[in-house]
Amino acid sequence: MEELLNTTAAALKKAALNDDAKHLVLNNPALYQVLKKAADRYIGGETIEQTLVKAVHYNREGYKCSIEFMGENISTEFEAGLATKEFIKAIRHIQEQRLNSTISLDLSHIGLSLSEELCRANLEAICQAAEEANIEVTISAEDTYKTDKVLITYIDTAKIFKNLSITLQVYLHRTKDDLHEIMKTSGRIRLVKGAFETPPELALPRGSKLNQRYLDFLDQLLQREHLCSIATHDPYVQNEAKALIKAHGSKKEYYEFESLHGIQTERLRRLKDEGHPAKLYFVYGTQWYLYLCNRLAEYPQNVFTALLDIIGLDIRV
Repeated sequence: MEELLNTTAAALKKAALNDDAKHLVLNNPALYQVLKKAADRYIGGETIEQTLVKAVHYNREGYKCSIEFMGENISTEFEAGLATKEFIKAIRHIQEQRLNSTISLDLSHIGLSLSEELCRANLEAICQAAEEANIEVTISAEDTYKTDKVLITYIDTAKIFKNLSITLQVYLHRTKDDLHEIMKTSGRIRLVKGAFETPPELALPRGSKLNQRYLDFLDQLLQREHLCSIATHDPYVQNEAKALIKAHGSKKEYYEFESLHGIQTERLRRLKDEGHPAKLYFVYGTQWYLYLCNRLAEYPQNVFTALLDIIGLDIRV
């Protein structure tokens, strides 16, 4: 069974990066409607308005939220402009409803693959709107071939906007050096294990070595009282993180536990109930193909849950 699940995860990671498969699913009405039944478990909705209903609910339950308009690797400047306007629209909604929520985004959604200058101009427009609304903006992780451009864009823009944060993928070997440089900035550092298909010479596989590397990086952040997000669903890492927080006497304003909406949120609830800051990450939009593939690849057992969602059965697996 383990071998089968590992094979499934590898296949899903490859499928996530297959533009032809993505185009087929998102542009075929029948396939879209069928697979969206599986995606609905993980996304806030197709619109910001649908997602805000859930964010309001979870704010009342004591959770902080993060909201991301899904999309990546846009192909025209016009698309990048539309995405930028949508992020600013989301910021306005969060401000108007006085929600405890941040904004997250992929830089390739606002033009990174077309032009670094275009991307920076759009990012600055988003950060400016968010700064005026006292909202944090977090740059999400993308595939390893974009990492240099992502981090350079973050470092340069963080010199202008203090409300900008960054995601680092722990499984990449390079992140040890990247973390040292990024800690020189004041923005929050969001630690994730990493979900993209990556050559083995560039990254660690899931397992004890990756868990220990994650905790080593977190230890450095807590020791320096650097703002951080502990973005993992791994119960071992979460428990060890709690031990590190206790050992360092970390104040709640310096860290937060984060989970993706729809994935093992009962663990996040327990962390919240224990008094730890807890954050739920919502995505919305119609470009959910990549997101769904990555969620299923992270926990291949969820493939069975997806099949049940598609046929309309509510059974725990």
